Amino acid sequence: MLYSAFIFGLISSFHCIGMCGPIAMMLPVDRSNEAKKITQIITYHIGKLTAYGTLGLIFGLLGRSFYLAGMQQQLSIIVGILMILVAIIPERIFAKYNFSKPVYKVITKVKSSLGQQFKNKSYKSLFTIGLLNGFLPCGMVYVALFGAIAMQNVSLGIGYMILFGIGTIPMMVAVVYASGLISFSFRGTIQKAIPLVAVIIGMLFIIRGLGLDIPYLSPSNMSLFVQPEANCH
Repeated sequence: MLYSAFIFGLISSFHCIGMCGPIAMMLPVDRSNEAKKITQIITYHIGKLTAYGTLGLIFGLLGRSFYLAGMQQQLSIIVGILMILVAIIPERIFAKYNFSKPVYKVITKVKSSLGQQFKNKSYKSLFTIGLLNGFLPCGMVYVALFGAIAMQNVSLGIGYMILFGIGTIPMMVAVVYASGLISFSFRGTIQKAIPLVAVIIGMLFIIRGLGLDIPYLSPSNMSLFVQPEANCH
């Protein structure tokens, strides 16, 4: 299921243009030195991947606790349902209930720190911008985090989020170099496909959790994502 993270990251990056696109275009990179500009952009994305990897670690640990509790299949089904709900429920509904209110002060501080980093062109600042950007709330990241939980393994949870992040890189780089080449109509078409992709991935998790004895897709045994530990005698 790791491959689904990269695919979802690639598709959802068109949604990210609205939130992360302005940040990517405002990066304090050296416009006169192309080689340095490239390394600076890479540094920014390394910072963002570090944030995603950290989130993968946290939610991978959470998923691991479900695995140890013997809830592999149930968790896979629940995660699949949550992915589908996040994909089909309009964002304005979530905004109405303001689920991020408990951490609003933290988010405000992150945004404030993010703004301060744009004053400096150092590699440290670019890494920090990517890191802080990765921790900002985003519906697409929430969906990816559900997938990280369903991995039920710390290393796989980290890998899931990093692959998701890698999937977003091509479009974010394109925004820096050729934002004018991406038409609004094409962007709109891709954005309409994002919920469909999320629903398909959610359905894959549900099918996997049902244990239908389908090789690779829905194994009948309880160990869906993690190889069972060897028995020691």
